Amino acid sequence: MAQPIYLTHDIREIEKKASELPLMERAGEAAADLAVSLVSENKKDILVLAGPGNNGGDARIAAAKLQEKFFRVTLVSHPRELPLERSWGLVIDGLFGIGLARNLTGEYAQLVDYANRQRCPVLALDVPSGIQSDTGRMLGCAVRATHTITFIALKPGLLTLDGPDHCGEIRVADLGVPVLPKPTAWVAHRDLFRGVLKPRPRNFHKGTAGSLGVLGGARGMTGAALLAARAGLKLGAGRVYAGFLQPIEVDPVAPELMLRHVDDVLGQDLDAVVAGPGLGRTEHAATLVGAVLASDWPSVLDADALNLMADDENLRSACARRQAHTLITPHPAEAARLLGFTLENIQNDRIAAARALSTRFNAHVVLKGNGSVIVARDGHLFINTTGNPGMASAGMGDVLCGILGALLAQRYSGESALVLGVHLHGAAADALASSGIGPVGLTASEVTDAARRLWNGWLTES
Repeated sequence: MAQPIYLTHDIREIEKKASELPLMERAGEAAADLAVSLVSENKKDILVLAGPGNNGGDARIAAAKLQEKFFRVTLVSHPRELPLERSWGLVIDGLFGIGLARNLTGEYAQLVDYANRQRCPVLALDVPSGIQSDTGRMLGCAVRATHTITFIALKPGLLTLDGPDHCGEIRVADLGVPVLPKPTAWVAHRDLFRGVLKPRPRNFHKGTAGSLGVLGGARGMTGAALLAARAGLKLGAGRVYAGFLQPIEVDPVAPELMLRHVDDVLGQDLDAVVAGPGLGRTEHAATLVGAVLASDWPSVLDADALNLMADDENLRSACARRQAHTLITPHPAEAARLLGFTLENIQNDRIAAARALSTRFNAHVVLKGNGSVIVARDGHLFINTTGNPGMASAGMGDVLCGILGALLAQRYSGESALVLGVHLHGAAADALASSGIGPVGLTASEVTDAARRLWNGWLTES
């Protein structure tokens, strides 16, 4: 199911318009109801950490509701109030919510540390204390919750950067707010584009599936281009021309690939291009990227194509002028080079960085990482929640490029190709990990095969 995401300023506006509703009372009641389900029968002691603001108000109401249900509740706002020795059945974190904008230090840091040392479930209210609700950045320290009940709607900080490692299982309590504003941000999911997922008709040929060109494969880096090309082939492109700066005769793993010198690929009748995997940063490589940017092919730019753009204002300007769909897929360090920022700048606000990239380069952007941030050319925002640490291995980005290129070649729009491709890439890795293939030792080639299985399943179900 497609889930909307709202930034803090949106939530504040929603709260203002719903001011006649007893939102704090409802939040406390929802938290208490969830808390009851998390406490085991033989552990009735609940610690409630209550801060000074609205989050603390929610916590105090939850504490009162739990006392009415005959739980033994201890309400704490300062470390000196903590019992010396107690085994808790549950800790409720109501220190700070979406309004936190400073690092947690002193007595609040002590309370966070105490919560993190407990061996029982920890329930965070709205967001774990110490996690910035819009960015997912940890502000000094943060509660590591096993569960988070977030109010009204999802916040982006729960889904990206440090958020996923601190929020545990997320539940949304809408608090009975009757109408939310039209969203412009969503959790990436195939349901968002179900209308374009259609099985192939029987009357079909390879030309209908499009031709994809892959440009890369400098000396010592042919594997990157091969991974991208194989992924393009297995995700449905009708023809794949794999172009290498260091030519090879045949790919014994995928002999269906048409191997060419990179210059020859640009002369083919293509429907989409992937540029960058193992391309290198030579003058010849820069010329190839320039040719792609000057074309009207829908294109995926990754790796060395992005590094070359970062070094060359002419390439950057050419990208910004393009009318064809352009997908760029930087990791945080590549994003920093493209924008002239520090890596810390990028990670401190991944959403702002992805938006800046989309605007600067007139492109659909995925800023890769924990909770990859996707910004479409029209400003729509998505956060992808699939994927796992096994994907932090060689070749994963090359496979993603091939998947995206295949979808573009099959004439998916830039936005739908990027959201579906990124979501599929992570979901394939998750499917492998759940079957015991990873996360440790997961390989990019295995993800390609798993992505093909999933994609065919999605098309059949549509």
